[in-house]
Amino acid sequence: MKLIIAAVALATSSLALAHNCPNEMKAIDAKLMTSPKLSPADMSKVKELRADGEKFHKEGKHDDSMKALGSAKKILGI
Repeated sequence: MKLIIAAVALATSSLALAHNCPNEMKAIDAKLMTSPKLSPADMSKVKELRADGEKFHKEGKHDDSMKALGSAKKILGI
């Protein structure tokens, strides 16, 4: 019984992360719309990470997507 509960919890958490990628992308996009004060290098990196996050999400690689999007959010200070 504990194994079944653990399996359901794991599946649910993976689904939650998969569905959160678009929300993370929206948060990044919203911050970018405010013209944050970043160096050109940081802005380029944020845009690259944002694009990578969307690509990974579309490929079903949600852990990779969340990692890339999280790195972009960190640079943006969100």
